[in-house]
Amino acid sequence: MSYRVIALDLDGTLLTPRKTILPESLAALAEAQRAGVKVIIVTGRHHCAIHPFYQALALDTPAICCNGTYLYDYQAKKVLSADPLAQPQALQVIEMLDRQAIHGLLYVDDAMLYQTPTGHVERTQLWAESLPEHQRPLFLQVPDLAAAAREAQAIWKFALSHPDTRALQQFAEEVEQTLGLACEWSWHDQVDIAQAGNSKGKRLAQWVASQGLEMKDVLAFGDNYNDLSMLENVGLGVAMGNADEAIKARAARVIGTNLEPGIAETIRREVL
Repeated sequence: MSYRVIALDLDGTLLTPRKTILPESLAALAEAQRAGVKVIIVTGRHHCAIHPFYQALALDTPAICCNGTYLYDYQAKKVLSADPLAQPQALQVIEMLDRQAIHGLLYVDDAMLYQTPTGHVERTQLWAESLPEHQRPLFLQVPDLAAAAREAQAIWKFALSHPDTRALQQFAEEVEQTLGLACEWSWHDQVDIAQAGNSKGKRLAQWVASQGLEMKDVLAFGDNYNDLSMLENVGLGVAMGNADEAIKARAARVIGTNLEPGIAETIRREVL
């Protein structure tokens, strides 16, 4: 058995476009866990938006959330380690967003907050409402995002979307240059803003070391730019067939899309 950890991005990777997990993936991951392999979710999502997948996989590992901003223990229901945004940083971002009329979600504590609905916000809300009540994330509209940020104990990240991706790119560049924050693309029209230094790869490496293992022991799957810090630093980094060509070029291997059983096939070939 060459790999002892399987690290999985969710959206665009383990999840189909309908936000389901292929039965082949579920079966292979369950078999890997029975064989003693650790399976860990490494996602851009808030921990409150992972419940259905965490439970479907029957995991006992913590989850790496918000692109590595924090490590969340579902059993103890607590954050184990984190590098959140400082409140003054978040307030500066909100001021810049207001000036440029760009909207999105603010991830704090145990909830996702928004002030103005966007297509991304509405899609997230529809998905949340489709879940059983006990699995629904806390998803709230607030009258004033800045006031909500002042009241939060921890500010994990911003998830911003805009129909003009060039305007979004320019905004991200301005945030990086003026505030020194990290901006990573997690979808074709979504950029995430978090504390500089946070990444999926960094938080994964910390957790792997805490288990007495090394990154060479990890098999990882991803599909987007926020996955590169993970894919490029593990024993085997696998890009999905639906990933951008730039992601595929930097991964060690490329498999089928998230509608095909490539994850299961790779696990059976490389792990089981």
